[in-house]
Amino acid sequence: MRFTHTMLGAAALAALAVGATTALAAPASATPNTTPQKVCGSGYKTVNSAAVGSLGTVYLTYNAANGNNCVATIRNNPGTAVDMSAWIYVPDTDKGDDDYGHYTSFAGPTYVIGKGHCVDWGGGIANTTVQVTGSNCASLKELRKTYTR
Repeated sequence: MRFTHTMLGAAALAALAVGATTALAAPASATPNTTPQKVCGSGYKTVNSAAVGSLGTVYLTYNAANGNNCVATIRNNPGTAVDMSAWIYVPDTDKGDDDYGHYTSFAGPTYVIGKGHCVDWGGGIANTTVQVTGSNCASLKELRKTYTR
């Protein structure tokens, strides 16, 4: 599933780049001070993050009350809508969620129950994508990759 999800995500971003799926979602809007907690909701605390080049940050958050993880990708400088994505996947349960579209300031939220499991997550802004695998697994080391097309 991880390989399939990554490939599907790359295909979705490529399709967006050529305008093939412009009707997928309406652009999200937010002020420049958007936070992962504003995108994911109350009770979510940031547990990890990854820079998307100089364009913004992908945040992994967790809500201890319900065991859910949430991922949001937030631009540093909101503006004209660009291709953006946020995704999360739990290999142990084969459950995931994603959001791909043309947005002005953030992609997401994406949610999955992740309590007690390693998670794979990531997101992208314009032509830069970040993928984090094996994340939040106690002493195991996660793997981060950044792609620019």
